[in-house]
Amino acid sequence: MTRILTEIPDEDVQKLDALAARTNRSRAAAIREAVRLYLVQNSGSTDWIARGAGYWKDRADIGDAVGYQRALREDRDSFD
Repeated sequence: MTRILTEIPDEDVQKLDALAARTNRSRAAAIREAVRLYLVQNSGSTDWIARGAGYWKDRADIGDAVGYQRALREDRDSFD
C-alpha cells in the first residue's frame, strides 16, 4: 500500500468524517472506498454487463418481460 498526501477542503473532510462515523469506518477506509468507486466508474469497462447477463434467467416467478410490457400498455391506443 502507498501513502499519499493530498489537500481536501475542510467542508468535505467534515462530511467525510460524518459519513465514516455513520458507517462505523475510519476516514482512511472511507477514502479508500471512494477512490475504488471512482476508478470503477471511470474505467470505461463494461464487464459488469457480462457479469449480470442472465442473472434472472432461472427465475420462474418473473414471467415474460414482453408480455408484461404489453399488459401495461393495454389501455393505450395503437398508432398503427
